[in-house]
Amino acid sequence: MSDVAALAGVSHQTVSRVLNDHPNVRAETRQRVLDAIRTLGYRPNIAARVLATARSATLGVVTTGSALYGPTSTLIAVEEAAREQGWYVSVATIRRYDAETMHQVLDHFMDQGVAGIVVIAPQTDVAEAVDTFRAPVPVVIVAARDAGADGSSLSVAVDQQRGARIATDHLLDLGHETVMHIAGPQDWYDARQRVAGWREALEARQVAVQRLHVATWTSDDGFRIGTRLADEVRAGMGPTAVFTSNDQLALGLLHAFWEQGVQVPRDVSVVGFDDIAGASHFIPPLTTVRQPFAELGAASVGLLLRALDGDVVPVERIAPWLVVRESAAEPR
Repeated sequence: MSDVAALAGVSHQTVSRVLNDHPNVRAETRQRVLDAIRTLGYRPNIAARVLATARSATLGVVTTGSALYGPTSTLIAVEEAAREQGWYVSVATIRRYDAETMHQVLDHFMDQGVAGIVVIAPQTDVAEAVDTFRAPVPVVIVAARDAGADGSSLSVAVDQQRGARIATDHLLDLGHETVMHIAGPQDWYDARQRVAGWREALEARQVAVQRLHVATWTSDDGFRIGTRLADEVRAGMGPTAVFTSNDQLALGLLHAFWEQGVQVPRDVSVVGFDDIAGASHFIPPLTTVRQPFAELGAASVGLLLRALDGDVVPVERIAPWLVVRESAAEPR
């Protein structure tokens, strides 16, 4: 830093301000410092910073290793947000969700001296295991749940219940008398909250709560359920509108309907959740709820950094929105 300061003709403190993106530096001075940094190939000494501040430059991230769109997109978003804030990320993948496994992972992070931990916890078992660990650093759980019972774990998530209500309301606004829901596995927070939002929307309109199908997240389950529903639709006894808990279920449903001669949206309207890559190329293009994963990652890291500074906001929710395409229309 002294070499950079000498080349730029500024003080050591000014170099520090530029490196920390401090606003009180004139534009021309900042540019001279940045030019000197590039000329000298300067890189901050992370080890020295840790010794000086007693704070690691690393955040721990726990993930379940799921290949599903939501958890994977969340992991990518958290890593990108941390990097943009100048933090390194250490990732641990768990396959078992018991307390012992979770404690081993969190102890591993403690040995690394991480400054804080983000746990991507879509399933109830993961969050409950985290709650049993008393970490000496802030822990943010990415899950659609309340904060830990004792307030020790912070929570951030996309507002799944609101997203489900938006999807259901859209179908009701089109004129459908009620909406069937194909739900994801109920040991997932997101699936539970989407059921709650669907039910809330129906009850608010005082319309019949259509039967609920509980499935996995796979398109195979969507296809299996869709094959049965197609028979009912052709007999005039099936639903006119279906809200699926994710886009993969919608994909299987659309396939089954196409194979059985049920036309979407003429015979049945379909709305999904996630807005996965390629949803606009389903046949027909899928109306779905988009989750803002980049914003979720930034909020996770931001909540953790605020907690490190003593500014605690126990629960944060991010609003999703509906992407309207061609798979939903007025009932004929």
